[in-house]
Amino acid sequence: MKTLPVAALACGIALSACAPLATQTTETVAKFGPNNPFYAISTLPYAVPPFDRIRDEHYLPAFEAGMEQELREVLAIAAATEPPSFANTIEAMERSGLLLERVSTVFFNLASAHTNPQIQALQQSLAPRLAAHNDTIYLNAALYARVAQLYERREGLGLDAESLRLLERYHRNFVRAGARLSDDDKMRLRAFNEELSSLTTRFQQNLLKDTNDTALVLDRAEELAGLSADAVAAAAAAAQARGLEGKWLLALQLPTGQPALTHLKDRDVRRRLFEASIERANHGNEYDNKDVLARIAQLRAERAGLLGYATHAAYQIEDQTAQTPEAVAKLLRQITPPAVANARAEAKELQKLINAEVKRGDSELFMLEPWDWAYYSEQLRKARYDFDEAALKPYFELERVLKDGVFYFAGQLYGLQFKERKDLPTYQADVRVFEVFESDGTPLGLFYADFYTRPSKRGGAWANSLVRPSGLLGGRPVVVNNLNVPKPPDGQPTLLTMDEVNTMFHEFGHALHALFSDVRYPSFAGTAVPRDFVEYPSQVHEMWALEPTVLANYARHYQTGEPMPQALVDKVKAAETFNQGFATTEYLAATWLDQAWHMLSGGEPLQDPRRFEPEALREAGADFAAVPPRYRSTYFAHVFAGGYSAGYYSYIWSEVLDADTVQWFRENGGLKRENGDHFRRTLLARGGSREAMDLYRDFRGRDARIEPLLERRGLKPVRAKPAQTPRKPAR
Repeated sequence: MKTLPVAALACGIALSACAPLATQTTETVAKFGPNNPFYAISTLPYAVPPFDRIRDEHYLPAFEAGMEQELREVLAIAAATEPPSFANTIEAMERSGLLLERVSTVFFNLASAHTNPQIQALQQSLAPRLAAHNDTIYLNAALYARVAQLYERREGLGLDAESLRLLERYHRNFVRAGARLSDDDKMRLRAFNEELSSLTTRFQQNLLKDTNDTALVLDRAEELAGLSADAVAAAAAAAQARGLEGKWLLALQLPTGQPALTHLKDRDVRRRLFEASIERANHGNEYDNKDVLARIAQLRAERAGLLGYATHAAYQIEDQTAQTPEAVAKLLRQITPPAVANARAEAKELQKLINAEVKRGDSELFMLEPWDWAYYSEQLRKARYDFDEAALKPYFELERVLKDGVFYFAGQLYGLQFKERKDLPTYQADVRVFEVFESDGTPLGLFYADFYTRPSKRGGAWANSLVRPSGLLGGRPVVVNNLNVPKPPDGQPTLLTMDEVNTMFHEFGHALHALFSDVRYPSFAGTAVPRDFVEYPSQVHEMWALEPTVLANYARHYQTGEPMPQALVDKVKAAETFNQGFATTEYLAATWLDQAWHMLSGGEPLQDPRRFEPEALREAGADFAAVPPRYRSTYFAHVFAGGYSAGYYSYIWSEVLDADTVQWFRENGGLKRENGDHFRRTLLARGGSREAMDLYRDFRGRDARIEPLLERRGLKPVRAKPAQTPRKPAR
């Protein structure tokens, strides 16, 4: 029994309330038959979804049949007359819901990566129904009673360690879902959960539509001064694709900072692009997210209170490695003061550049604004390290980065081999499929690469699993990496920024986590680990982007094939801590916003984001106007439409482990097969089958230390303030 992407485990309904659902779906289920691509497990290699046969009209019958099937399966478990055993209760739940999982993995990948109005409408209508479906299961009193009986007898069941952990996990999930609540409170939870599922879906769809609507359209070629020829061509192609002949379109990336801000010379164009970015879903129109996100935060707080928690943050973090909001606050308060201090020092340096322009007569005096930061920091980088980001792009051609960089390091470190499979169907023409093999030629899994941005795709970068393997159910992994790289005009090379290169290595780290999964139970497969641990392995794999032998293998000029000059490599490495005050502060500001929204207690009135945001940043000491949060609330999809609510801290929490692990690799010889095998065996292959920090200790031999992180980011340790729970802003 696997949790669906849109459904939370925190709510449910009594068994008696599920009858209308079963009756209601029977007619629709009757329409579901062998002609539906989801009817049976795919016969394609690796059971890959038959994307060439899947149509929009196939989803709803498959979802309804899948809910009906899983409901019957779990009700049979709950009603069994035999005494509960691990096999007839826990393993039986692990085997349930396979049809629903098949359709869900495909549908929700498409809803993010290649949506359309039909998918969006179906997603909105399905969200509350899927939430209610999960509620029905997790609030079934008879089912919980069987789990509870096994849990009470767990020490005498003779279970191996992974099976015992699975039993404990199921019991914990049921309790956290509210299984012990009264029927009246379960009904309240159901109402909360259904509304939340609809609101989070609405937030995501509003953001996608408004992002497309507010992309910056430019009328004159001179407005693009400073952009490279390929960037200008891409902007022209993007405009043409939307029917804007003779114009240029700068599509918006998910974070506040937009790549073009680094190079645009026209300050007014920079301002317009920045304002388009920072005001997304904040225009008071039908796509405005202010009321949506405020209601999400309010509902989450009320639900947490009903479940016995002070705040949603307390509820969420309890199930992570951090365990408490106080532990998160302690880490953030160690890093925030030096980060902001560094950002302020960096701002002074940038203002000096602006003042120098004034003295030369190149411009009138102005004070540094957020839309100026990327442009002038790039000028400072050029002056200080004698190179700019544009000098790197000719050496980062996508095909080379993928095959001679990402695949190369995976071969050196883990012995993997890759072969492109053009015979397997994909869901969009730009998506590519690669078969992955062990060093001895044994098939391991499939890797789908979906790198280009498009209007049907949400912003950011992420990984999805289409097939999750397990010893119980068999199968081999199928995983997707999604990026948002602007697609150049036909015939032109795709040249990446350094950040896009890092992102490709990062997301492939998630793919490896899934590909290497070697566990018995589906609930523990691949990346099924705590949210504040899941980013750790992927962040570690970023280290190989600049590892000398890897870099030398892929960083070659796309026209001449010449390797990146060593002098340029040295400058890149010398600049690794450059602008880290800004980078760390913008991230921390978003993290504090996330914590503040989710430290609200139940019963508090609806908050106004226009007041809440600045007060939260002031309270956290992260209110530096020149460095806005990496995400403002109205486009903070991680926490209001994704799985990172009260969990955006996970990146910096994971980076403590990441930086310490990078140190281990360097101490032990770096890119060596035995190092990769050790990391794979002790951590990557284990998924969620053990406590996350126990896995880390198995790998590292000790707990992580924070000093490597501070050194990496160029931050000096400061005396930590007494640990405090992050307070919500005064109203």
